[in-house]
Amino acid sequence: MKKSLSILTLVLFVLTGTFKLNGQTVTKTSHKTNQTSTFNSAEKIPFNPEVTKGVLSNGLTYYIKNNGKPENKVELRLVVKAGSILEDQDQLGLAHFMEHMNFNGTKNFKKNELVDYLQSIGVKFGAHLNAYTSFDETVYMLPIPSDDPEKLEKGFQILEDWAHNALLTEKDIDEERGVVLEEYRLGQGADERMMQNYLPKVMYGSKYAERLPIGTKDNLENFTYESLRRYYKDWYRPDLMAVIAVGDIDVATLEAKIKSHFGKIPKATNPRNRDIYYVPNHDETFIAIEKDKEAPFSQVRVLFKDKDNSKEDTTLEEFRHSITESLFSQMLNNRLDELRNSENPPFVYGYSFHGGTWADTKDAYQSFAMTSPDGQLKALKTLLEENERVRKFGFGEAEFNRAKKDILARFEKSFKDKDKTESNRLLGEYIRNFLVNEPMPGIEWEFNFYKAQLPTITLEEVNQLISSYIKDTNRVIVLTGPDKEDLKTVTEQEVLDLLASVKNTDLKPYEDKEVASSLITTLLPEGTIVKEETNTTLNTTTLTLSNGATVTYKKTDFKNDEILFDGFSFGGTSLYSDQDYKATVFANNGLTEAGVNGFDKVELGKMLSGKIVNVRPRLSGLTESISGSCSPKDLEELFQLTYLYFTALNKDQSAFNSYINKQKAFIGNMLASPQFYFQDQYSQFVYGANPRYTGFPNTEKLENADYDLAYKKYQERFANAGDFHFYFVGNIDDQKLKSFAKKYLANLPSTNTKEDYKTFNFRPLSGSHTKIVEKGTDPKSSVRIVYQGETDYNQKDEYYLNSLAEILTIKLIEKLREEEGGVYGVGARGNLNKIPYGWYNFTISFPCGPENVDKLKDAAIAEVEQIIKNGPTDEDLAKIKEAQLLERKEDLKENRFWLNTLKNADYEGHDVNKLLEFETSVNNLTKVDIQKTAKKFLTKGYILGIHNPEKQ
Repeated sequence: MKKSLSILTLVLFVLTGTFKLNGQTVTKTSHKTNQTSTFNSAEKIPFNPEVTKGVLSNGLTYYIKNNGKPENKVELRLVVKAGSILEDQDQLGLAHFMEHMNFNGTKNFKKNELVDYLQSIGVKFGAHLNAYTSFDETVYMLPIPSDDPEKLEKGFQILEDWAHNALLTEKDIDEERGVVLEEYRLGQGADERMMQNYLPKVMYGSKYAERLPIGTKDNLENFTYESLRRYYKDWYRPDLMAVIAVGDIDVATLEAKIKSHFGKIPKATNPRNRDIYYVPNHDETFIAIEKDKEAPFSQVRVLFKDKDNSKEDTTLEEFRHSITESLFSQMLNNRLDELRNSENPPFVYGYSFHGGTWADTKDAYQSFAMTSPDGQLKALKTLLEENERVRKFGFGEAEFNRAKKDILARFEKSFKDKDKTESNRLLGEYIRNFLVNEPMPGIEWEFNFYKAQLPTITLEEVNQLISSYIKDTNRVIVLTGPDKEDLKTVTEQEVLDLLASVKNTDLKPYEDKEVASSLITTLLPEGTIVKEETNTTLNTTTLTLSNGATVTYKKTDFKNDEILFDGFSFGGTSLYSDQDYKATVFANNGLTEAGVNGFDKVELGKMLSGKIVNVRPRLSGLTESISGSCSPKDLEELFQLTYLYFTALNKDQSAFNSYINKQKAFIGNMLASPQFYFQDQYSQFVYGANPRYTGFPNTEKLENADYDLAYKKYQERFANAGDFHFYFVGNIDDQKLKSFAKKYLANLPSTNTKEDYKTFNFRPLSGSHTKIVEKGTDPKSSVRIVYQGETDYNQKDEYYLNSLAEILTIKLIEKLREEEGGVYGVGARGNLNKIPYGWYNFTISFPCGPENVDKLKDAAIAEVEQIIKNGPTDEDLAKIKEAQLLERKEDLKENRFWLNTLKNADYEGHDVNKLLEFETSVNNLTKVDIQKTAKKFLTKGYILGIHNPEKQ
């Protein structure tokens, strides 16, 4: 089964007939489902009966599905089965350049008109409107309101223009070169340099090693107009295209739109052959050891490439085989996760899977690990040994059963929410079905198939997979990491010796310890609910518990299989002395690595097999908090874990050592990265005068972290549950939640006191300052313009400042990207905080070439000054209003939005009912409000942070 580059990918009877629709010849797909626990292994995987798939007479394929989430919105995609792999030698980078040009002038939308129009209907450039180019495909993404016929028609017109109406004028092409070159510049760095060296070995003998989608700087600067036009003519044609429409509108309307817009595109005459490119096999083991002085991380990759070219599953037997592969990956990755949680972990994290490479035509069994700078050989040895352990001894029955439970639980969750899944989450499998013929039977069929077949899969079947994965041919080992004088470089011979020795290593079978069946061993007597209040406006219920704790919950039907949870009380690390804070700040995140109630992290994972639940306690500057999520059926486990994190957090020096060792490995060379280095230096400049400032973690700071004190302080902070407020949002059963609240929350320890956070005298830097940092060899700079300072807080100013940032982002894109061609991305962000004190922050940031720093900085400031002087335009104000109203409409149907809103109202002392006044606030927003806000907050100087490369 073909799988993408991920740890686990569980992919989702075609009978054809031809008839006429609106004068067009259409090949339609009808559907047949035949699901039993036993099956004809040669039977074809069915096609999702809820999806309409057709092929127009000109060869264009389409997919349509009615989907009601979110309401009044349709997601459109144009998929072109053409990417950088099809470029001629004079076209390097032009598949991607063509993607850009479709936003810069088409028959019906001249340059800038397309983005301008979409912004006017609330579609944001980058956030909503976007596209990507890969080796084998180019995909355009367009969300459109579906409740307005005119907007829907315009959306399809845009999609049609992308397909065959690009203008490609010489002026527009030349103006876009600067933007694409800036995107090229962004990709430069240690990772790119190392990849250029190892990719020819990974993709040995194939065109994939020579066709990175970004192309080459020389060609982007110098390609001829005809080269780009030829690419568009050759590959943007209906037989290589698919149109996908999924959203809240009837199928007939969408089908008619596709017919009318795409049926008239002429069928290609004498089309150029769309070749498929393969990756040749090789007997040798290729080893790539790549180093770079600016590499922040060390990594190890092992690839055992399949001998045969990849093919998609088509039969039920092949689909069943994919389940065995998923079980294999699940179990092996569980073992690797145990190793990373050992006291001296061999890697920061590691995983293995069988799936896709950079080439659609070649799959591989792959293992990956992130390591310490000097730990690459150790990590490689561990990955190889764990594969060898499976080869020699196989997996055990207990871990096999846990893997089955976990996989089925994930599918059950998807199945339960099948009618409440957002449209943009459904599109991926349609795209893959068109590009590589990945099966898409639909989640209902898949869930039933998994339920029926998982019990029939034997452990022997899974254990046999390793023999087909591991081989001495088609093998590639890739090591990437820092180039440092004090770091011994791994040699190719050392890798070869290790490969040879692993087979003779004296390995023992994996030891799977028995685990308890219950999380709770002792439980305090349950408490009571002493008061219950309802907010009929927001449909929330608030419970006051006998220990003083408060629970607010909101029942929703946004998802069938989701409950989200959060809770906090004030205090946090602000109540620590300066000395205690510094001693514990780098230890706090490692406290939960020990597990709870005598169960370590690994045991907890095993005990929770087949359950969808997680809980995370946290200590922050102002609060102690706890959050999580679960499936409704696992709500009691969520309450149990919450109870245990309050009352029974383990103290385990070995587990803490594991955390510290992983942290040291992770950050070992991070500051070699110019970008991380700039962040660190800028942070010191702005916040360094704070007596509690700790800066970037390093080995010494991590080794000096005081675990004993951190654990003691954690117990103190979670000793009083009486001043906690807990929040639950989702598919809640009232009686169960109330019962669990009494059983697991109302009995938590309480001191009957309400604490608050402590406010300190320190304030970050504000006013006019400049910090220039020179680091790195690549010709890339970044600019940060920050207006910030103390202020009196009010909610209106918070909304105005956010809106000002949205308007300024529109102007900066127009000026710095479209007019100057000097940036790939640019944006502004505004924040106004109430606690611990009133503080505003307004940041403009963008990357660019060193030669353009001053010019673009001045241009950005000029846009700020323009708004201060004249306010925004009517058009720009209308754009951000429309976007805000559309986003809020969708937010009101999201559990996460409600959870955050309910919590933040209490956190900041707001009237939560005012969220229903948002539409009025948007409608009342004026240009004068924005102008006054700009005058109030953006006229007191700014901090200018600039990152430049080192002078050569």
